[in-house]
Amino acid sequence: MTTLLTTSDVANIMALQGSQKVYTELLDYVLADFLRWQEFDKCARVASHSPTGVIELMPTADHELYSFKFVNGHPNNPHAGLSTVMAFGALAQVNTGEPLLISELTLTTALRTAVTSALAARALARPDSRSMALIGNGAQAEFQALAFHTVLGIDTLHVYDVDEDATRKLQANLAAVAPSLRVVRFDGTAQAVKGVDIVTTVTADKAYATILCADMVEPGMHINALGGDCPGKTELHADVLKMGPVFVEYEPQTRIEGDVQQMPADFPVTELWRVLTGQADGRQSASDVTIFDSVGFALEDFSALRWLRDSAARLGVGTRIEVAPQLQDPKNLFDVVRAATRVTTGGAG
Repeated sequence: MTTLLTTSDVANIMALQGSQKVYTELLDYVLADFLRWQEFDKCARVASHSPTGVIELMPTADHELYSFKFVNGHPNNPHAGLSTVMAFGALAQVNTGEPLLISELTLTTALRTAVTSALAARALARPDSRSMALIGNGAQAEFQALAFHTVLGIDTLHVYDVDEDATRKLQANLAAVAPSLRVVRFDGTAQAVKGVDIVTTVTADKAYATILCADMVEPGMHINALGGDCPGKTELHADVLKMGPVFVEYEPQTRIEGDVQQMPADFPVTELWRVLTGQADGRQSASDVTIFDSVGFALEDFSALRWLRDSAARLGVGTRIEVAPQLQDPKNLFDVVRAATRVTTGGAG
């Protein structure tokens, strides 16, 4: 039997455990998998692009478990009453192929993206960082803010979005769940990023955009660039990328989708797992500018699905469903049809 988790189930898992435990525990799952990076089968996600967006499949596996995520990105969806990003995924046993878990991953993607950002910032930002600018206040904004508040102790948040309603939404949500987080609203990116320790960009438009320019970047900043996540979509001016070391998740994928897509093929980047395992340097001094060019990678979803599986089992959340047939004789698949026929015909046949 397979466990099914709906969006409500995942929200219940979060509510039952509390924000602190959710962010710190999920971060531990992601970190554990990054530390054994070389055990995974890895490939860039498979994307199907259209004029209005993209649909992607993101698979990975270790020696024990296989996972995949189906995810879209359609910036105009809110006009149709749909989320910009919608996702679901599965976790299965490698040795048998048996599906163990099918879950929503829209809410969970926001969570895993936030904890991956916080994990990278913990390794790359100045240890005394306490302020962050959040440029783009849409669906993922609250999760980023809470992850940085919980994991890094960020206590001051500068916020800006071209959509003022998005910023008002963010302010109201954070006031309700994190009253100790000081949120300050600004009328532009340049004003919002001035004087902060960390800059997070998480905008949605599928376009070559310049959200952050080099003249906005100050010595010692850590830049957490999330919105550039497919070909033809960027947030950082090329000159920003030249200001400091650039760190990525999976280089072959980021070269295609990240902000570094606008740079030459030999532009140097460092995969984050190498910093986390001590095989590469991160920040060298307090005045360094560090850049995390994050596009999201399948390993993070693998970690999130493992966390969901374990949390659901511990908390008794989810529904058991028959995705793979439960057969007395595994070679007699047609018996499923015969059994259904007997039920619908009252035992005849």
